[in-house]
Amino acid sequence: MNYELGKVGFRLLAKRGNANSLPATATIRNAVSQNQFLQVVLVSPQIPGNAGCIARTCAASAVGLHLVGPLGFKVDDTKLKRAGLDYWPYVVVRVHRSWEEFQGYFKQQEGQKRLLAFTKRGTAIHSDFSYRKGDYLIFGSETCGLPCDVLVDCKNETFGGGTIRIPMVDTYVRCLNLSVSVGIALYEASRQLKYEQLQGSSGSGNASEQSFLTEDIFA
Repeated sequence: MNYELGKVGFRLLAKRGNANSLPATATIRNAVSQNQFLQVVLVSPQIPGNAGCIARTCAASAVGLHLVGPLGFKVDDTKLKRAGLDYWPYVVVRVHRSWEEFQGYFKQQEGQKRLLAFTKRGTAIHSDFSYRKGDYLIFGSETCGLPCDVLVDCKNETFGGGTIRIPMVDTYVRCLNLSVSVGIALYEASRQLKYEQLQGSSGSGNASEQSFLTEDIFA
């Protein structure tokens, strides 16, 4: 099915799959990378409600979302759909089978880009860190956090931008909710970029310049 994009420029981009057998990422005119501001990456998310809430936040803040397997839910999960409400048509979601597959996708993207790991053991505080266009904000599983290989990549001199933490009292709270963490980080980064990705996000754009093929995972 062919969709025309307005200035918001986002549609759901994924195919049916499950936690153990995700579809290969489709090569569809670099749809996610049309937005060169910020992108959110969830590595092995386990709770569909969190992923749905994060998709809603990405729609509201005009950024793309990547789901990196293995996932703890099916991409057509009812809870996932319910948490995202009717905002799914306004966010691009790209599914990757593994971190290695995401790495390949990331390296193929043009322009300035960095991998930023959000972890409770991060070396920089989220509000002190200087964000820039092309940053990928990486978040781990609700149960296990980010794997070691992902942290290594985020510290790599070539593409890594470092590790970041959100301050909290950790004596009796193990961690913040994943969707809350994404919201805090994404809006701080957006604030520093003066919410540039939101400029002119309503109304209609040039559809001939912004169209791509997509399959709605909830169809």
